Amino acid sequence: MTKVPIYVAFDMRAPEWGTPRDELYAAAIEMAKFADDIGVQSIGLTEHHGSDDGYLPQPTVLCAAMASVTRSVRFYLSAVLLPLHDPVMVAEQIAVLDLISDGRVSTVFGAGYVPSEFAMFERSLKDRGRLMNAGLELILRALSGERFEMEGRPVFVRPLPLSVPNDIILVGGGVPAAACRAARFDVGFAPLRPELFDIHLQECERLGREPRQRLRLSGPPSAIHLCDDPEAGWKAIEAHAVHVATEYARWAAEEGEASSSPFKGLGEPELLRKSGMFVAWTPDMLIERLPGLLSRGALNFQPLLGGLSPEEGWKSLVLLKDNLPRIEEALAKMNGQATEEQLWTC
Repeated sequence: MTKVPIYVAFDMRAPEWGTPRDELYAAAIEMAKFADDIGVQSIGLTEHHGSDDGYLPQPTVLCAAMASVTRSVRFYLSAVLLPLHDPVMVAEQIAVLDLISDGRVSTVFGAGYVPSEFAMFERSLKDRGRLMNAGLELILRALSGERFEMEGRPVFVRPLPLSVPNDIILVGGGVPAAACRAARFDVGFAPLRPELFDIHLQECERLGREPRQRLRLSGPPSAIHLCDDPEAGWKAIEAHAVHVATEYARWAAEEGEASSSPFKGLGEPELLRKSGMFVAWTPDMLIERLPGLLSRGALNFQPLLGGLSPEEGWKSLVLLKDNLPRIEEALAKMNGQATEEQLWTC
C-alpha cells in the first residue's frame, strides 16, 4: 500500500447526457480493482435517494461487488443515512460486508438533511436525532451478538462480523450533537468541521473513553483530475463538475438557511473553477501543491465525476499510477509534515 494518502470516491451520478449507467457501474468496479492494485488506501461510496441522475442509493451493494475484486483497500460508506433505514437490516448488511471484505469496510452514519428523501421514506426530519440514537444502540447491541427486545421488537442478527463493531462504525455530522453522539456510543467520529474534534475529545474524556477511529474530511479540492494539459482537462470535466455542484446546491436549497453547503453559488463554470472544488492538474502541478493538499487531508479523486466518461477517468488514474513514485518521493521530502490524522479521509 502506498504511503501517499489517496481517496477515490464514487457517487455514481449519471445525468442523461453523460455516460450510460451500466457503463459507469462496470467501470467503477474495474477502477476499484485498479486502485487496490496500485496501493490506494481508501475508496468512498456515498448515499442519496430519489435523485434524477441516479445518485448511488445502495452503497452496500456496490461495496460488496468492489470488495469481491479487491484485497487491501479500505472502504468507507460515507455516509449511510441511518434515519432512513431499518437498523436491523443495516446491522445485517454491515455483518455480511465485513465477512465479504475481511474487515475492510467502515460505515459512517449520517443523520441526513434533504427533506424530499425523508418524505420518500415516510420519515420526519424532526425525528432524525432520535432515530440516529435508537438505530446506533440497536446496531451495536445486535452486532455484539446479543439477543434482545427493543421497544417491543425482537432483535437477533446473524452472522456476526469479524471486526469489533465499535471499530468499524462512525458517526458523521457537522454539529456538536454528532461529536457527543460518537463519544456516547463509543464509536468513531467523522465530522464535517474539524473543530468538532475538540468537542469529541472532551466528551470522550468526560466519559473516560479513548477515542476510536477519527476521520477528517479532506479538501478542497474534492476531486483531482490528472491530465497532460490543464485547459483540455478542465474542458473534459467542466460540464460534469457543474452538474455535481448544481445538484448539491439544489439539495442545500431544500435544507434552507441552515445549510452550510460549500456548493452554494457555484453553478457558473468560471466561479466553480476558481473555487478549487474540482481541479484539472498535471502531475507536476499536483506535486507542487502536495504540502498544502496533505495539510487538508488526502488526495481526492473522482474518476467518474458527474457521469464523466470512463475513458477520461482512466486517463487520470493511469497518470496517478505512473507518477506515484514521484509523489511518494515528494512526500518523503516533506519530513513527516503530514500527521496520521491528516492522512485519513472519509
